[in-house]
Amino acid sequence: MKLRRDPFQAIADPTRRAILVLLTAQTMSAGAIASNFDVARPTISKHLTVLSECDLIQSNQQGREIFYELKVDNMKKIDQWLEQFRKIWEDRFDNLDNYLAQLQNKKTNG
Repeated sequence: MKLRRDPFQAIADPTRRAILVLLTAQTMSAGAIASNFDVARPTISKHLTVLSECDLIQSNQQGREIFYELKVDNMKKIDQWLEQFRKIWEDRFDNLDNYLAQLQNKKTNG
C-alpha cells in the first residue's frame, strides 16, 4: 500500500516546487531532474518520493531509466483550493484601487 501525504506538504518545500516546475515542461529522468540542482542525487530522490506519495507526480520505467511526469489533474485540485483565496485577494485589491481612486479624485478636485 502506498502512503498518501498531504499535497500541501509537497509544495511547502522550494526544491519540490522547482521540480514540479521542471516537470510542467516535459517528462524527465531522476538524473535529468537532479542535474538542475546543486544537491546530491539521493536528496532529489527523496523529494521525488514525497511528490509521488502526495500523488503529484508519477513514475514510468523505460528500460533502466525511471521517468517522472506531473499529474496535472492533482495539481488542478491544489489550484482549485487556492482559488478561494485568490478571489479574496482580488476583491481586496479592487477595494484598494477604488479607495485610492477616491483619494486621487479628492486631491484633484480640491
